[in-house]
Amino acid sequence: MPTVTPSLWFNGNLEEAVAFYTDLFPDSTVGELSRWGPNQPGPEGTALAASFVLAGQRFNAINGGPEFPFTEAVSFVLTCADQAEIDHYWEALLAKGGEESQCGWLRDRFGLSWQVIPADLPQLLARPGAMDAMMGMRKLVVAELLAAT
Repeated sequence: MPTVTPSLWFNGNLEEAVAFYTDLFPDSTVGELSRWGPNQPGPEGTALAASFVLAGQRFNAINGGPEFPFTEAVSFVLTCADQAEIDHYWEALLAKGGEESQCGWLRDRFGLSWQVIPADLPQLLARPGAMDAMMGMRKLVVAELLAAT
């Protein structure tokens, strides 16, 4: 059976990003890390590529440079059990330079886009008025979605 492994292109901050993500998410580990050697294009000893696991999902990463920054065209959906979990990940992913967007979307300090949502979002949005309420939110607040009827 084939596997699909997302590969992320960082701009010089691969090691910092991998450490941040693997510390934040349970069931996460850093795998192999390769470094630039002498007489190679990158500064000797700095990270070139890495493999890591976040919440059980394998990823690859490369310190590729500024040529291909992340955009909202690709995002990670982070499905949370409850409001406390939404709040935890929202604040952690925004820390040190992240940016809020709308409707549960944010961009972390490394430029990756995340959708931080409750597990029951489809059922919540089926309620009258909930979609309009969500459109006015940045971080999703379950109580406000439930109250918007």
